[in-house]
Parts: sequence; C-alpha cells; structure tokens
Amino acid sequence: MKDVLVIGGGVAGIQAALDLAEKGVKVHLVERTPSIGGRMAQLDKTFPTMDCSICILAPKMADCADHPNIIMHTCSEVAGLQGEAGDFRATVLKHARHVDASKCTGCGKCAEVCRLKGRIPNEFDFGLRKRGAIYLPFLQAVPRVMNIDSKKCIFLTKGKCGEKQLCKEACERGAIDFDQKDETVTLDVGAVIVATGFDLFDPSGMFEYGYGRFQNVRTAMEYERLICASGPTGGHLEVEPTKEHPGSMAFIQCVGARDLRLSPFCCSVCCMYATKEAVLVKEHYPDTDCTIFNVDMRALGKGFEEFVERARDEYGVRFLRARPGQVTEDPATKRLTVWYEDPASGKVTSMEADMVVLATALVPGAGVAQLAKALGIELDESAFFKVRDPLMSPVESTRPGVFIAGYCETPKDIPESVAQASGAAARAFEVLKRKGGAAHA
Repeated sequence: MKDVLVIGGGVAGIQAALDLAEKGVKVHLVERTPSIGGRMAQLDKTFPTMDCSICILAPKMADCADHPNIIMHTCSEVAGLQGEAGDFRATVLKHARHVDASKCTGCGKCAEVCRLKGRIPNEFDFGLRKRGAIYLPFLQAVPRVMNIDSKKCIFLTKGKCGEKQLCKEACERGAIDFDQKDETVTLDVGAVIVATGFDLFDPSGMFEYGYGRFQNVRTAMEYERLICASGPTGGHLEVEPTKEHPGSMAFIQCVGARDLRLSPFCCSVCCMYATKEAVLVKEHYPDTDCTIFNVDMRALGKGFEEFVERARDEYGVRFLRARPGQVTEDPATKRLTVWYEDPASGKVTSMEADMVVLATALVPGAGVAQLAKALGIELDESAFFKVRDPLMSPVESTRPGVFIAGYCETPKDIPESVAQASGAAARAFEVLKRKGGAAHA
C-alpha cells in the first residue's frame, strides 16, 4: 500500500497523520518550520474549556515523533506533485538544519555559547523574546533538535565566527554540521492531505490603531505569549513604562477582517478568542476592567454562547457593540484612548485603557499560491484552498487524491479543524484501499 503525504504540522496535520498511522499507513509529515505544533503551540489556553493548549497538544506531538508509521520532514516544503490519485510522486525540498538530527539531544549547550545569544527576535514569541543563531524553537519542540538560522549565523554568512566555533566545541555529540546541504527527495504516495493552517494579519499598516508606534498596543497572539506562563514575561502582563499590571484593557475585534480593503471574510474565531483572553485577564487580575469592542458576536460552536455569557455574568467582561475608529496615546503617561461611536447616542465618545489588544484577522499563509501551483490545485477568491463542494465534499480539493483540512480550507476553530482532519484522513485511506488492497498491520 502506498504512503500518504501530509503537508503542515499543526493540529490538523498531526491529527490526520495519527489517524492514518493507526490504520497501518505510513505517513510523511512535512512541516516548513523546525518543529511541528503550529499555531496551537503558541496559545496559552483553548476555549471554551480553558484547558492548557500545550498540555493537549504536546502528547499528540510526542505520539507523532514516536509512531513507527510517521516520518517527519521538518524544515521542508513540497515543491511539486506528479501523477494521479493512488500513484503520486511528490518532490520535497529539505532545508539544511546544519545540525545532525540523529546525534542532537536538544541539550541547548550550543545555544548557551552562541555569540549571537539573545540578539535575534524569536519568531515563536513574535519578537518579544530573543534567541541566538542556533536555537530550539520552543521548550516542547518536536523533534527536540537544535536549528541553525543560516541567514543569521556568523559562520554561515561570513565564513568565520571568532577564533573558535563555540557551538561546535560545546556539542559533546558532534551534532553541529556546517557542511550540511539542502536536499531534494522524491516520495511515492497514494494521497495528499494539505493542512497548512493560517498566517496572522499584520496591523502595522493600520495607522489608526497605533500598532508598532504605541508600546501598549498588542496583537492577540502577542498577548497569548505574554499571558502564558512559559512566555517571555512568565505570564505577567506589564504596562509601559510603569511595569505594573493593566488596570483597564480594551479588546478590538475584526482588525483586518470583515473589511473590503483588507480581508472581507469573517475569521470565525476572533469573537471567542477575544472573550477567552478577557477571561484570562480577569483570572490573573480580577480588578482589571475589560471591554470587548465587537461588530457582533458569532459564538457558533458547542458551549460557545454559554462561555460568552459566563464571561459577562461571572467575570464582568463588558461587551460593547462598536467598531473603534482610532486609538491615541498620551505621550507623557503612555495611557491609551479608544475612540468610537456610541451605539446608543450615535455620538463619538471615548474610553481610556492601559492596554489595547487587537484581535487581528487570521489569513491564508503567504506561500499558499506557490503550494497550490506545486500541487496543481485551486484557490478561492480569498486565497483559501478550494474544495469541490463545501457541503457534500468539504475535504476534496480540485485535484483527485488531494484533500484539504483545517483553517487553510476556510476559517474554523480547533475542534472543527481536528474533525475535518479526521475526515480527510478517512478519504485518503479510501483512495489507498481502492489502489492497493487492505492496509498492512
């Protein structure tokens, strides 16, 4: 029986890979970053249960690493797909880590001596914490293998890093390999599942909200890292310049979404994640006033409406139906003012806040057009991967044998993404059975 190629190591890709592996199918899990886990690994809690995100995800990540039927290809991307359903040949470009994964234990001794330690913004923490040129993406990374940033590493960019290669000397296993090259491999697979997740809208171009200019204006994902116990501030929210916790916070929804100038679609989840983040504030700092500015509430999932009611009635979160037009800052105190049209009077009014959190749009990844071309599948008008029939065939792409799962197909939350991933795995398994008989044990 042929193998299956799963593209994307987020929660949807992980679920699809595990479902197929448990059926005896060999799976190639391709992830462009150094670790699987995706966006869920960056979250503090999940709604509506408020369970620890990484506590749910980490065991599944470990299962992927340990499963004999799953081969992980991190730092990799799919460059082409030839053939037909049941008999594909996928071209995968594997970028050099410059670390031998078979030798590295992830001890971190190399990172401790890197000459650029603490000088490069860490992407996982959205630049709120710094790393070196050699680093582990995050504490629970899978595989637990160090990675060298070839664009930042002094030795790789200049040919020399001081008198000695400190990272190489520090590695007791001899895992550092500056001669490692990119390589291209060809995989014979019977079906493909695309689960590439989403990217985050950058609000720095929206001058009206002051992101990038005002220190106390944060995006929702930056907030997730700040409120997380394993984040750069150990879970403590701090207002500049006082370093005290905020006395009042404003959450602005639909930033970059439901906007014909930017992303016209609804992200499906920002109503809920803004509510979750406000509840997290109240759990950490019960005396903090929280206001959520929303266009309307779209709490459509199981237990979602009850969660919103609980936030309002038990935690005292204020929901205000208004779309702010501007955020200004007092240069002296750094205190923020949110300007909006009062829904009752129709007059422009304002409220002050110590911190403003922007619930930014979740958008298709920057590389979706290139991947769609490589796979020979289509995108819709919003750059999501197009399915044949959203109602009858919600996991089938426009090319037979290639299936779609998770947010990259259309906006959805984590439970929906996981359910769709299992559906895509089931359809991929059907393709294999038609071509190759029963699965091996």
